Amino acid sequence: MFIGFYNYTVVLTYMSLLSSVVGMTEALDGRFGNAIACLVASGICDMLDGKVARTKKDRTEDEKNFGIQIDSLCDLFCFGAFPAFLTYALGVRGLVGTVSMCVYVLAAVIRLGYFNVKEMRRQQETEERRKSYEGLPVTSISIIFPLIYLLRPYCGHTAYLRILIAVMFVVAFLFVSKIRVLKPGNKLMCFFIVAGLVILGKLLHIY
Repeated sequence: MFIGFYNYTVVLTYMSLLSSVVGMTEALDGRFGNAIACLVASGICDMLDGKVARTKKDRTEDEKNFGIQIDSLCDLFCFGAFPAFLTYALGVRGLVGTVSMCVYVLAAVIRLGYFNVKEMRRQQETEERRKSYEGLPVTSISIIFPLIYLLRPYCGHTAYLRILIAVMFVVAFLFVSKIRVLKPGNKLMCFFIVAGLVILGKLLHIY
């Protein structure tokens, strides 16, 4: 009845997207802690969606390619547009601030498009799991941004905005750089998830 491929392998990807949509509405209402908690939640979903997808052994080539495309499209929104939106909502303005947000989103687009091309080719050539990434994965902003946000109470407003601008430029550069980033194993991924949950709790004032 509808276009697309519908199975459990894309549920976490869609949850990541919806979390970021909610995060935007929270940012518009000035609830920045909640908004960035949504970014963390998006990151956790994204870290797990690949593992969930690999549990389905009978996926067709179309389903695999759809998964790659839909994952990157959602990543662009969650870890490209959403962080730039948050940066603006937090008060970044002016020429340099606007350029930092534009450069950040552009770098995320380039990285995700390049990744799609390389990943589709890699999956056609081998079924081995990826061991490293070329450049910093866009999902990393779901850890970086919340950590920077936690510094907000300890910085003056102007200083904090300058830090945000600098972070956007540096992370954008790392997205498209040729550096090799090892793909986290299960133990490191568990650490990131636990760290994300701790940050999530801090942002939501649970702890």
